[in-house]
Amino acid sequence: MRRSESRILTTHAGSLPRTPELLKLVAGAARGEAVDAGALAASIESSTARVVEAQLAAGVDVGNDGEQSRESFVTYVRGRLSGFGGSAPRKPMRDLVAFPGYLEHQLGRLTRPSVNLLHTPAATSAVSYQDRAPLAADLARFERLGARRFTETFWTVPSPGIVCTAMGNQHYAKLADYVDAVADALRVEYEAAVGAGHVLQIDAPDLAMERHTLFADAPLSEFLAFARHVVAALNRALAGVPRERVRLHVCWGNYEGPHTLDVPFEELAEILYGAHAGGLVLSMANPRHAHEHKVLKRLPPPPDWTLIAGVIDVTTNYVEHPEVVADRIELAVHAIGDPRRVLAGTDCGFDTSAGLGQVADALVWEKLRALRDGAALATQRLF
Repeated sequence: MRRSESRILTTHAGSLPRTPELLKLVAGAARGEAVDAGALAASIESSTARVVEAQLAAGVDVGNDGEQSRESFVTYVRGRLSGFGGSAPRKPMRDLVAFPGYLEHQLGRLTRPSVNLLHTPAATSAVSYQDRAPLAADLARFERLGARRFTETFWTVPSPGIVCTAMGNQHYAKLADYVDAVADALRVEYEAAVGAGHVLQIDAPDLAMERHTLFADAPLSEFLAFARHVVAALNRALAGVPRERVRLHVCWGNYEGPHTLDVPFEELAEILYGAHAGGLVLSMANPRHAHEHKVLKRLPPPPDWTLIAGVIDVTTNYVEHPEVVADRIELAVHAIGDPRRVLAGTDCGFDTSAGLGQVADALVWEKLRALRDGAALATQRLF
C-alpha cells in the first residue's frame, strides 16, 4: 500500500456515479426485469471508461473502477455466490425511525431508478462461490481501460458481516455460521483482487452501522461479540493475503440522517485494530464524526497502519473548500503523528447502491478536485 512519502496522496472509498443509461439497466436487472445482456455489457464498459478518465482528471492518485458493474457494494455477490434467493426485509436504521416524518421526507425525494437495500435476497441454501466469470471480467475491464495510469489501484469487496446482515438468513442455524460460510466464499474475491495487483479494500459498514440496525434492540456487548466474530472470520479468509495490501473501510451508514445512535469509535477501535489489514478508511468529514481525530490521538491504530482519512462528505452537495480539506488532513496527521501514514479520502462511496447517491454527478468530480487541491495545500504545510 502506497504511503504519502513526499506528498499527501488522494483516494476515495469506492463507488462512483453511473451513467443514466447504466443506472436504468442495473436497476432493472436488480428488480428481475429482462435486460439486454449486450446493452448492459456495453454500458458497463463505457461507464467504467468514463469514471477512470474522470478520476484521473480530478487528480485521484489511488483509484478504482467505480464499482460500475455492481447493483450495490454488497448485493452484487448474489450473482457470484450460490445460496441466495427470494426476498428478505431489512431493519431500517434506528436513528431514521426515531424522528417521525424524516424517512418519508427522504424517500419522497427519490425519482430516479435505484436499487433498494431494504429488500434484498436472502440465504436460502448453502453459500459458496460459484461463478468467477463476472469477477474476471471486471478485473480485465479495469486493466484494459487504464488501471495502470493511477499511482496505485484498489479493489472493493464486502466484508462477510455486511453480506450476512444486509442479506437475510433463511438457511443457517446461527448468524455466526452464516458469517463463516460467506467469509470462506469471499476468499476467492479477496485473493483475486490482490493477485491482480490491487490493494484490497474490505467494505465493512457492519462493524459500526449494525449497532443501530440489526443489533438496535440488543445490548452493546452482543453487537461487539458479533463484530469480533466478523473480524476473526475475515482474518481467516485473508490468511493468504499480505496485511499491507489490505485496507479496512468502516462507516456508520452512507446516508444523510441524524446519526444520533452511532456507536462511538472508542467502542470499536480495539476490535478493528485486530483485523488482518494495513490501513483504515474512516469517516472524519461528516458532522457526526469530524471529531474522530481526537479519538485516534487517544487510541492510535497500529504503528504500521496507514490512515485513509475521510475529508470529503459524500452525503451533501456542499463542495468543501480546499482550505477546509487541508485543515482536516492536518488534524488527521497530527493525530497519527506522521504525514507519510495519511492519505486523503472520502467518508464513503458516492453511489454505494445504484441510484441512491446523494451528490449530483457533476459535483462528485468537483468534490474530488477539491480533495486534490486540499491535499496540495496540506502537502505544502506538512512536508
